[in-house]
Amino acid sequence: MSIVTLGIDLAKNVFALHGIDATGRVVLARPSVTRGKLLELVASLPPCLIGMEACSGAHHWARLFAAHGHTVKLMAPKFVAPYRLSGKRGKNDAADAAAICEAVTRPAMRFVPVKNIHQQGELLVHRARQGFVVQRTATINRIRGLLSEFGIVLPLKAATVRREALAQLEDLPGWCNTVIGDLLSEVHRLDERIAQYDRHIEAIARQSKSAQQLMQLPGVGATTATALIAMIGSGHEFKSGRQLSAWLGLVPGQYSSGGKQRLGRITKAGDPYMRMLLILGARSVLQTAKDKSDAVSRWAVQLAARVGYWKAIVAIAAKNARMCWAVLARGESFKLPA
Repeated sequence: MSIVTLGIDLAKNVFALHGIDATGRVVLARPSVTRGKLLELVASLPPCLIGMEACSGAHHWARLFAAHGHTVKLMAPKFVAPYRLSGKRGKNDAADAAAICEAVTRPAMRFVPVKNIHQQGELLVHRARQGFVVQRTATINRIRGLLSEFGIVLPLKAATVRREALAQLEDLPGWCNTVIGDLLSEVHRLDERIAQYDRHIEAIARQSKSAQQLMQLPGVGATTATALIAMIGSGHEFKSGRQLSAWLGLVPGQYSSGGKQRLGRITKAGDPYMRMLLILGARSVLQTAKDKSDAVSRWAVQLAARVGYWKAIVAIAAKNARMCWAVLARGESFKLPA
C-alpha cells in the first residue's frame, strides 16, 4: 500500500524517514538518508502528509516538499517528544522519525505556520538587527568590566558608560587607553549598523499594507508590525486572537485540578523576541495613557491601578496581540474606540 503519512527527522547531513500506510503499518523505514538524496526520495513518493519538527531548515524543506504536491506540517519539538515510542530504548533518529509520524496525525496537535521565502527574508533582518543589539550590549558591559579593574565603576546606563568612558579615555594608562578606545569605536560601529537595519525595517513597513494597518494600533511600531507579519503572515493558522496570545506566551499557566482553578505566571512560550517587542509597546501605551481619554487608555490606567504596573503591562501586551490578530485575519484597519 502507498504511504499516507511520513515523518522526517531533520538534521544537517543525515536524515531519518518513517512512513506508514492507511492502516498504520510501517511501509518505509529509512534511518539514514543523505542530504543530497532526501529531495529525490520524497519527490518520488505519491502525495502524502509529511510531518517535521520546526527546527533549522524546516521551512526550506517544507516549501520544497509542498512544491511536489505533499502536505507539510511543522510541529514544535516539545510537542513531539511525548510520542517517542516507550518500547524503544534511548533516543535515536529512527525513533524520532517514528514519533514525528505519530504526532502529525493527532487531531489535537498544534502546528507551526510554514513561512514563505519573503517572510523568512524579512525575519532575517530582525534577527540580524537583534544580534547587533546583543553585541552592543555585550561590548558596553565589557567596557564597564575592564574599567572597574582600574577603579572606575560606571552605572548600567549605556549612555553614561559611553560618556564617562570617553571622558576618561585620555587619562587611562598605556594599553588600557588602546583597548577602551577600540571598544568605544566598536560600539559606534554597531550603532551605525543598528541604525541601518532600522531603516531597512522602516522600508519593509512602508511597502506592506498589513504593516501600515498594524501600526495604527497603540504600542505597535514598524519593528513590531513587520516582525509579527514575518512570523505569522495573515494569522489564519490561529483560530482566535487569544490563541495567538497563548502562542506568544502572554497568558498565565494553569495548574487546575479538582474543579479548582489555579493560574500562575505567564508561560513565556513562543518567540521571546516577539514577546519582548509587545511588552515594550505595552510600556509605551501605559506611559502615555494618563494623557489620553480614549477607551483603551482609560482601561490601561484603571487596570494598572487595580492589579499593579507589571501585570498591567502583560495584560496590555496580550490585548495588543489579540488586536493584531484581528487586524491581520480580517484585513481591516484598527479604529480607536472613543
